[in-house]
Amino acid sequence: MNVEQMGLIIKRDDGSEVVNYDNPSFPSYIYDGWIEPNCTWERVPHYHEDLEIVTVREGTMAYSVNGRTLVLHEGDTIIVNSNQIHYSMSLDGQLAKYVIFVVHPSILMSSVTVEMEAIRPIIDNPDLPFMRFRYINTYTKDFYKLMIDLPDYRHNAFEVTKRLFLMWDLIMKKTEDYGPRPEDTNYDPRMMSFKTMLHFMNVNYKESMTLEQIASAGNVSKSQCNNLFNQFVGESPINYLMHLRARKVAEHLRSGNYTLKQIADMTGFNGVSYMSETFKKFFGQSPRDYKKQWLGIVPEPADE
Repeated sequence: MNVEQMGLIIKRDDGSEVVNYDNPSFPSYIYDGWIEPNCTWERVPHYHEDLEIVTVREGTMAYSVNGRTLVLHEGDTIIVNSNQIHYSMSLDGQLAKYVIFVVHPSILMSSVTVEMEAIRPIIDNPDLPFMRFRYINTYTKDFYKLMIDLPDYRHNAFEVTKRLFLMWDLIMKKTEDYGPRPEDTNYDPRMMSFKTMLHFMNVNYKESMTLEQIASAGNVSKSQCNNLFNQFVGESPINYLMHLRARKVAEHLRSGNYTLKQIADMTGFNGVSYMSETFKKFFGQSPRDYKKQWLGIVPEPADE
C-alpha cells in the first residue's frame, strides 16, 4: 500500500480509480474505515473494474450508485458492481464506521468455466449495478460475519480468496432467490457521456474551463450537462471542477514539499487565497492545517 495515498481517491485521466491495493501482486484492498463530513474521500465520484463491498459496523451512512442514493444502517452491506459510478456520503453530520473490501473479480476466475458460468453473468449484467444486503434480508448476517473480521486477514491472500468465494456464493444465492428487481436497478445509457466529461475534466483541470467546453466534451447541451452531473454526483459541473481541484491540492500537500503558490499553479487556481478559500469550503480546514494534520497522523510503514 502507498501510505501517501491513504484517505485519497486517486484517479486516472478517464475518471477511473487507481485502487491502492494492500499488495501490488494481489488485487485486494481491505480497510477498517470511517466517514464523516468534509473528509477527503466523501462525495468523490469514481468507478473501477473492481467490486466494492462495504459493511457498516456502526452508525448510518449512504452510497450513491449511478445517481441513486442508498441509505445503509449498521449491519447492512452494499456490493457495487464493476464500472459503476459511485461514492460514499455521511448523513446528518454523523460519523459512521465500516469495513471496505475493494477487490478485482479476476481473483474469482479460477477457470474459464467458473468465469463464464458464475462470475460474468453478474459482473457484466447492466441491470445489476449494485446489490444490497439489508439488515432485514436473508444472508445479511452471514455476509456481515465474513466482512467484519476481514481486516485481520488483509495480508493473507489465501484467506482473503477463501472468504471472497464464500461471499460470492451468498451473492449468487441472492440473485437466484430474488433476481435484479426494478427498484434495485438504475442503468442509464447516458453514463458514457458523463464518463467522457469526467475524462475531459480530469485531463484539463489545470486549465481555465467553461460549462460549454465540458458539455461539448460529452456531446450534450449545457442543460443536459448540468442534469447529468446533478444525477450522477449531486452537484453542478463547475462545483465538481472546484472539488476536483481541491482534491488535487490535498494530493500535493501530502506527496511533495511544494509551496502553496506552486500548488495553486499546479491545480488551476488563480492565486493562493482563492485556492485556500475553495479548499476550506470542501475540507473544512485550510491547506496549511490539513498538511499539519496529515503529517501528525500518517503512520510509519510497517515492516512486512
